[in-house]
This record gives sequence, C-alpha cells and structure tokens, in this order.
Amino acid sequence: MTTSRRRLVHRWPVRLTHWLNALAMPCMFMSGWAIYNASPLFPFTFPAWATLGGWLGGAIAWHLAVFWLLLANGLIYLLYGLFSGHFRRDFLPLSPRAIGRDFAAAVRLRLGHHLGTYNAVQRLLYWGVLVLGVLVVLSGLAIWKPVQLQGLAALLGGFDTARYVHFFAMAGIGAFVVVHLALVILVPRTLPPMITGRAHEEVNDESA
Repeated sequence: MTTSRRRLVHRWPVRLTHWLNALAMPCMFMSGWAIYNASPLFPFTFPAWATLGGWLGGAIAWHLAVFWLLLANGLIYLLYGLFSGHFRRDFLPLSPRAIGRDFAAAVRLRLGHHLGTYNAVQRLLYWGVLVLGVLVVLSGLAIWKPVQLQGLAALLGGFDTARYVHFFAMAGIGAFVVVHLALVILVPRTLPPMITGRAHEEVNDESA
C-alpha cells in the first residue's frame, strides 16, 4: 500500500538565507541600476521607475546598506554549506558527462525533478552563482575603495575594468534569478518546501 509522509527537504538555515536573499536582491539590483545610470558603461540606461534611491547619493546609501546584509547572509550560508555538508551532499558529485546528459534531457523537456535532489544542471548553476557572488563582492569593494584596496582593484584590471566585472557578474546573478523563478513557475510544488522545509512523499508500506 502507498502512503504519504512529510520529508525534510530544506533545513532552516537554507530557507532563512534564501528568503533574506529574495528580499534584499531587488533592492540591490534597483539601487545598482541607479548608480549605473549616473555613469553608464553602455549606450543604455535603466528606467527611473526601476531604480531605487532617488538620486546618486541615495542609491549608493541603499546599495551599501543592503550590501552588508547580503554579505553577512552569504557568509552564514557559506559557513553552513561547508560545515554541515550541505554543499557536499546536495551539490556534488558533478561531472561533465552528467551535465551533458541532464542538459540534453532539459532541452527535450524530459528532465525529471525530485524534491530535495538537484540534477547536474542545477548543481552547476548553484556553483556558478556562488562564484559570481564572490566575484561581485570583490569587484564591488574594488569600485567602492579603489585607493584603499588598490591591490584588489589592480588584480581585477583596474577601476574601469572592475566596473565591467561587477556589471557582468550582477547580470549573471540576474540571469540565475530569472531562470530560478521560471523553474518555480513551471514546477510550483517546489515553493512550499522552501517555506515549511518539508514536502509530502509517496512511499510503499510493505507491512500493509
């Protein structure tokens, strides 16, 4: 007989850091777009309604305030991921063969999804966004304090190059967020476990 039980899918530190990111990232993007508009890197700007801060000084104040929140949140997640085994348990193993196999299945819309288990493409994306997170922090610090942190700025190719690194790293994170939201819309049953931590699972009761 098949019965249903509630299984732990996401532990509370993962859920807490996830929702803090979800609240803070829009502020980070919108204040960043306002800062970008003051000195555009490319021949376009973001519409005023999509920015935060009202003026350059206000945007910088918002950006720095949210930055410290995200930095603390990111450090908590990294430490938890390393010492709890979350990274090893959920993001590994990862191989080119597995990535190719799961990517091909995803393109054909035949990639299965099991709550609490990440496929190879998801694991690659999570590792990628972690790297982008580190890169966006380092480049942001180099832009903020190019004189005091001139060694870091030089490592990134100088102040001007660091701005491009920061822009493209943030764009990569933005793309990850868009894909993440699209997957939630396509597979809405993944959302409740990120709130409650648990999901219903069908199991065979052999004793019945």
